[in-house]
Amino acid sequence: MHREPLIELLEEYGKRHPEEGGVIGGFLDFVRSEPQCFERTLAKGHITGSAWIVSEDGGEVLLTHHRKLDRWLQLGGHADGDADVLAVALKEAREESGLEDFEPLGGGIFDLDIHPIPARKDEPEHLHYDVRFVLRATGPTAYTVSEESHDLRWVRLEEVVGLTEEKSMLRMVRKWAALRGG
Repeated sequence: MHREPLIELLEEYGKRHPEEGGVIGGFLDFVRSEPQCFERTLAKGHITGSAWIVSEDGGEVLLTHHRKLDRWLQLGGHADGDADVLAVALKEAREESGLEDFEPLGGGIFDLDIHPIPARKDEPEHLHYDVRFVLRATGPTAYTVSEESHDLRWVRLEEVVGLTEEKSMLRMVRKWAALRGG
């Protein structure tokens, strides 16, 4: 089953983060019950892959001021049928930043979030089941702002709180700070 690798990643994440059992259970129920979970055409929701892109020293994170949602967020996007969510996160990181060289860190999922996306034009409100990975930028860090963003910015971890009050963003700041030992 093409969903099995993601199910295994979710179960492994659950062993590391039992305190997030509700979100993990929601993900597992969704993935197990929806063979088309990686397809954007699944109207009730779909899997997305995101990248928490950190600088070489880990002290900064690259954020996008998302054009459609008008919020500062991590980079990421739709799986569009790709069941390899890490590959999706890498593809989206490259497309949305113009950066090419990344090293995945942590050996698995960094964070999970299920969040509603508001209705737009002919698209109803739906859920994004967002699977997030840490990627360290290992090459040149001069980014290019894509058409999906108002802006991109390297932001020191302690300054993220000045850009957003999004619970999932602040949770990733705390998780990354804990992994860095600070």
